[in-house]
Amino acid sequence: MERREEEEERKTAAQSEEEEEEEEENEVEGTSAAERGNTDDDDDEDENLERNKDGADDEDDDAADTKKKKSKQKRGSVTSCSDKKCVPGIIYLGHIPPKLRPKHLRNLLSVYGEIGRIFLQPEDGEVRRKKRKSGLRRCDFTEGWVEFRDKRVAKRVAASLHNTTMATRKRQAFTSDLWCIKYLHRFQWTHLSERLAYEQTVMQQRLRTEVSQAKRETNFYLNNVDKSAHLDKLRKKRQRDGQQVDDKTWDFTQRQTEEEIQNKKKKRKDSVTQKQLDKARLIQQKSQSNVSLLAKIFNSSQS
Repeated sequence: MERREEEEERKTAAQSEEEEEEEEENEVEGTSAAERGNTDDDDDEDENLERNKDGADDEDDDAADTKKKKSKQKRGSVTSCSDKKCVPGIIYLGHIPPKLRPKHLRNLLSVYGEIGRIFLQPEDGEVRRKKRKSGLRRCDFTEGWVEFRDKRVAKRVAASLHNTTMATRKRQAFTSDLWCIKYLHRFQWTHLSERLAYEQTVMQQRLRTEVSQAKRETNFYLNNVDKSAHLDKLRKKRQRDGQQVDDKTWDFTQRQTEEEIQNKKKKRKDSVTQKQLDKARLIQQKSQSNVSLLAKIFNSSQS
């Protein structure tokens, strides 16, 4: 009995030892697996970190590239006008209200874009003289040209502002006036300057011709005055000497007036009608003489 109990105790001890060994082995395997898992996780985390770092670096590089591109685009947009020499556009203003000056026009249109040169055509000299006689010394303008630095802006302004009020508020000046704008396609400022120079040369040529004609007329008049004075002296001298002086008269036909022309036409009509009446009377007289002859002939034949 004692031996059996000892054997059973040994068996239980051996089993417990085996179970402890198995548990230790399992723990070792678990720790090793955990360490492996941790190492794997660490490796994965390292790979993810590296990937994230690479992605962040790529994103930083992309952001830097985009920033560089944007900065280049901005610089290009800024320098494009200087490099490409932005083509200016010119608009034509067909109506300029009174009291509108170039500074007012610049203030009104500079809101839409950069403006270069402005030219407003002043009124004619005759109109100014009439105004001065009436008491107005103001010089108004009839038409104008405005140059924008960019022709695209000029096209937009001409399309959007045509037939709209000049002022944006009710109580501002020029509220009752409308824009009359047209974009001049392929028109340059040199064309306008050439046209103005041509008009100025034409005006100067006209003034020269008028002055030369007035000089000719005055010279002709003065020469005739000198001739008449010389002829008067000769006439007086001949009268003193007792010689016969012939007064010269100039015969010339004056142009007939309208009344004289109408009277002549009436006289011609009257003369024509009178001739026709005379002819009719002669025909009647001849017919009467023939009737008397025929009556005599027939009466003699019957008897």
